Amino acid sequence: MSDTIPPTRERIIAAAGKLFHSEGIRAVSVDAVAEKAGVTKRTLYYHFRSKDDLIAAYLEARDQPNLALFQRWFAETDGDAAAKVEGIFRNLARSASHPKWKGCGFLRTSVELINLPGHPAILAGRAHKKRIEDWLCSIFEEEGAVKEPRQLARQVILLLDGAFAVVLLHRDPSYMEAAGDAAARLIRTSLPKRDAPDVGRACTALDP
Repeated sequence: MSDTIPPTRERIIAAAGKLFHSEGIRAVSVDAVAEKAGVTKRTLYYHFRSKDDLIAAYLEARDQPNLALFQRWFAETDGDAAAKVEGIFRNLARSASHPKWKGCGFLRTSVELINLPGHPAILAGRAHKKRIEDWLCSIFEEEGAVKEPRQLARQVILLLDGAFAVVLLHRDPSYMEAAGDAAARLIRTSLPKRDAPDVGRACTALDP
C-alpha cells in the first residue's frame, strides 16, 4: 500500500498544481495547499522555504512533461516538419476545447507575477519557454533552414504563445488552428526543398 503513495514533496507539488491551475497562484494560500496535500503547514515549509519556491517547483515539475508532450505530438504527426509542427497546434486546439482548459500555466503565472521579474517562478517559466525554442531550433537546423533557424523557432513560439492568449480570451480553439496554419506556411517558406543543398546556419542565439 505504501508503495502507491507519492513522496511528500511530490504530493505537495501535485496538490499545489491542481489549486494553482483552478484558482490562480495568488488566490491559493499555503494553508490550502497543505490541506489538499494532507500535510501540516510545518511539513510543507520543511520541503519549501516559501510559497515562492513552491510556485517555482510547480512550474519546474511541468517543464519536462510539457516538452515531452510536444515532442510526442510532433513525432506522431505524419508529413514534413511544417506538418508536424502544425500537429502540435492541432492537438492544443483539441485540448483547448475542454471546458476546464485554462491555457499555458507558465504564461498565466508570468501575468500574475508581472511586477516581479526576478521571481523564481518567472525564471522557471523563462527556462521552459527557452527549452521549447531550443528544441524547435534544433529541428529547423536539422532540416537545413534557409533562414536563421533561431529566428524561425522564435517566430513559431510567438505564434504559439499568442494563440494561447487569444484562445483563452475568445474561448475559440479555431484561433489555435489558425496559428498552426500560419506556422506551417512560415516553416515551408523557410525550409529548402528536399533536393536542395543544406545551407542552414548553426542554431545560435540571436543578438539581443
